[in-house]
Amino acid sequence: MKYVDTHCHLDGEEFRADLDETVSRAREAGVARIFVPGIGLDSASSVLDTCRAYPGYCLPMLGLHPEEVRADWREVLAGMHRLLTPQDGGQTPFIAIGEVGLDYYWSREFEQEQRLAFEEQVRWAAELRLPLMIHCRKAQGDLVRIIKAYEQDLVGGVFHCFTGNAIEAAELLRFERFCLGIGGVLTFKKSNLPEVLAGTVPLSRLVLETDAPYMAPVPMRGKRNEPAFTRYVLERLATAYQTTEEAVASQTNANVERIFGIKV
Repeated sequence: MKYVDTHCHLDGEEFRADLDETVSRAREAGVARIFVPGIGLDSASSVLDTCRAYPGYCLPMLGLHPEEVRADWREVLAGMHRLLTPQDGGQTPFIAIGEVGLDYYWSREFEQEQRLAFEEQVRWAAELRLPLMIHCRKAQGDLVRIIKAYEQDLVGGVFHCFTGNAIEAAELLRFERFCLGIGGVLTFKKSNLPEVLAGTVPLSRLVLETDAPYMAPVPMRGKRNEPAFTRYVLERLATAYQTTEEAVASQTNANVERIFGIKV
């Protein structure tokens, strides 16, 4: 049984000492692909280096994470755009624009800049025909408003790390080419997410993720998260939807192929 970790910060310092072993454990656990998001211009080289070390297995994304948006966001995006659009006419190595979005949780100091930077990257997604990997925290109203303006021109994407309620899920899923990214929060004992998803969201609108090294699932809470732990998310989804793990893997793989155009 094969499945995909659609969101893993494998280029981070947390994996520097045992990256080969981490990837080996992922392969052994059934992870068929690992998608590695960028969070800013400075991360582009580490994301690309990581993915080049495991060609065809680790696949890179590039975006400006909302928490990384500062006053110089225009200059940063200009540099990122050059990487996303090779001048030699070749294909971009990046499979998506991400991790991008809005986050008002920790600080609203650069709230306006976040909105402007996110909208610019949504425009890129429409122009370059690349999917989006979207982060949203305490900002869904603004985020939905921006996406609506470009909805018809977007190929789709993932609302990463969804942990909301049924109303929030319905609002995001009105964007028919998008899926919700589901990770370790699904397994937490106090989480209502299993009931929210099983009651309102079809499996055809979900993809698996870890967001490693963060938010390790039960029974690995307190440890560094890693791609091999995707299996625990898959198992919990199967229980919530009262179906088999194979069915969850098959459907989420199909969703990945539909959004990213990548065969699992």
